[in-house]
Order: sequence, then C-alpha cells, then structure tokens
Amino acid sequence: QVQLVESGGGLVQPGGSLRLSCAASGFRFSSFAMRWYRQAPAKQRELVAVITSGGSTSYADSVKGRFTISRDNAKNTVYLQMNSLKPEDTAVYYCNAASFDSDYWGQGTQVTVSS
Repeated sequence: QVQLVESGGGLVQPGGSLRLSCAASGFRFSSFAMRWYRQAPAKQRELVAVITSGGSTSYADSVKGRFTISRDNAKNTVYLQMNSLKPEDTAVYYCNAASFDSDYWGQGTQVTVSS
C-alpha cells in the first residue's frame, strides 16, 4: 500500500528552524514530483514547494529564501528545511506525490511558530 508519513513538526519560536521529513513507500518514488502543502485553520490549502523527479525546485513567494525542498531517492524521502520561521507559517504541513495518473497524500504534521 502507498504511504506518505510526515514527521519533524513541532513548536518553534519566531526566527527558528525546523526540518520536516516525508517517508514514502509503495510506489516508484524516484519517478514522482514531490510537493509540500500547508493549511492553516479556516484557510485554503496552499502549495509551499515542489521538487520534480529531476531535482528542479519551485517555491511559493511567501517562503522563498527561507524554505528549501530536497529529496533523497535512495531513502525514498523528501525534506522541507524551514528557516527564519514566522507566526504566519503556522499550519499543518502535508506531503504530496503526484504523477500524471496518481495523487498521494500524507496525514500531515503540525508546525506552530509562537513566542
């Protein structure tokens, strides 16, 4: 069965850092583009970052220069390094794997940025 399991969320002070991980199994990870989304209470789900199967990356304007997405195909894992965190980054962060005919989601991990 397909699984995406996020980890690494937690409580951090403004200006701090967190590294999220998403461990994938049950599909050909190296062939998929991987994405991180986030959703804050009463807000729509927002695309945060994308990394293609070839390693190209893109980011939402709100996180450019602060977040970095990366992948380790040998470990079937995608990461989101989050630096200079702001209270507005508080959300549940979701890992997503997409191809032309597949769309898989993790359960989410909570990130709270507060002093």
